[in-house]
Amino acid sequence: MSISVIGLIKAAVLNGTPLLFGTSGEILTEKSGNLNLGVEGLMFMGGAFGLLGAFSYGQIAGENAVGSVAIAIAFLMAFLAGVAGSLIFSFLTITLRANQNVTGLALTIFGTGVGQFVGELMRLKVGGNVTISNALKDAFANGVLPMALQKIPLVGPILFSYNVFVYIGLVMVLAMTYFFRRTRTGLALKAVGESPATADAAGISVTKYRYLATVIGGGISAVGGMVYTMTIAGSVWNHSGLAGEGWVAVALVIFCLWKPINSLWGSVLFGGLLILYLRLPLSFIPTQIYKVVPYIVTALVLIIVSMRQRKEDQPPAALGVNYFREER
Repeated sequence: MSISVIGLIKAAVLNGTPLLFGTSGEILTEKSGNLNLGVEGLMFMGGAFGLLGAFSYGQIAGENAVGSVAIAIAFLMAFLAGVAGSLIFSFLTITLRANQNVTGLALTIFGTGVGQFVGELMRLKVGGNVTISNALKDAFANGVLPMALQKIPLVGPILFSYNVFVYIGLVMVLAMTYFFRRTRTGLALKAVGESPATADAAGISVTKYRYLATVIGGGISAVGGMVYTMTIAGSVWNHSGLAGEGWVAVALVIFCLWKPINSLWGSVLFGGLLILYLRLPLSFIPTQIYKVVPYIVTALVLIIVSMRQRKEDQPPAALGVNYFREER
């Protein structure tokens, strides 16, 4: 295996990790029957507040700043930002029964605006680019496993050379897969997404499950924005740096057929497609063509799935439909 291929695989994994979080969070949300198209806004908020947390900690701690603490603060700040944005979405769509598509698009605009506002405040405070110390940057971006593993020929660079977020994402997806397949709570959540009236009749609180799935899923998606900002974007705030990541994550949910385990390889594939124009440029193919390939692939998968009509590959039956208990 050549070094260039290894480099492409590593780049695909690293670029796919933010998508892994964004997609997994949206899968959790959609499994409850809620369709949140505001992932783009949530990831913007996660990126801005995650950087704000790490930046503020670095300013306060100075040379005594600890990388693991900065990571924990950024993770928590991003997650809470996503929770806050998703609570707004949940209140409007679950409690007030507003249209989910319109509310999700509004959340995209709102979240993007909030993220850019927070980023601009940080920029004005420092009078220039907002970034963190090189030591903290290394903590976010460098591999966390022992160097002996990373130096194993071929296998080491591909499996053991990544930052902590890659392995957190792996554990998260495996845990989510187990949750949906093996736990009563996960099965109840799937029931709410398939037939909320039936779940309600069985004593399952549709409102509680949809709120929890949407809020937690939104928090996970927002963490993806933080991962992008702190690793791929070099821990430097850029107003347009996250543009499109959330929409790719939404498309990836369809590509993965609403199955968390599929997001592992799906995110790597899409991560590779997104940077293919940098790693494998062809002069006769415009950059814009490269960037729309993920959406073309998603459309093809959707067509194939629709033709096969396999129930296990279909979205939750009640996806995007508000539940009116009075109509049960």
